[in-house]
Amino acid sequence: MADLEDLYQEVILDHNKSPRNFRAMGNSSHKAEGYNPLCGDQVTVYVRLRDGLIEDISFQGSGCAISKASASMMTAELKGKQESAAAELFDKVHRMLTGDCVDGVQSLGKLAVLSGVCKFPARVKCASLAWHTLNAALKGGADVASTE
Repeated sequence: MADLEDLYQEVILDHNKSPRNFRAMGNSSHKAEGYNPLCGDQVTVYVRLRDGLIEDISFQGSGCAISKASASMMTAELKGKQESAAAELFDKVHRMLTGDCVDGVQSLGKLAVLSGVCKFPARVKCASLAWHTLNAALKGGADVASTE
């Protein structure tokens, strides 16, 4: 169990220090902003879709290590995937973060490392902010996505 916790910490620190796809995207087809009022995390998610394919995805923002790492891992996982895969993955990740999906964690691949977040209920919103913001972007919402 300690090995999984160590891996969790290593991955979070790595993605926080060197976030993948951390940039604004000028030619995005979808964009949304997200905000976590509890801790002040802010994120903007950019997506370029073509025929249902996520050609490119990126994010910018400020927040805690978990928030930034989750956004980084999300963009790395979804780039090149179908839009339908994003919706399916959102549901699985959300269940995992809230502790509802302990058995199916292995099916999430590298994202499974975020399963440790469910032990810290106050941090679930940090880890899910980018995912809620992605959902808002894909639905074309103009409002700021929130974890509330």
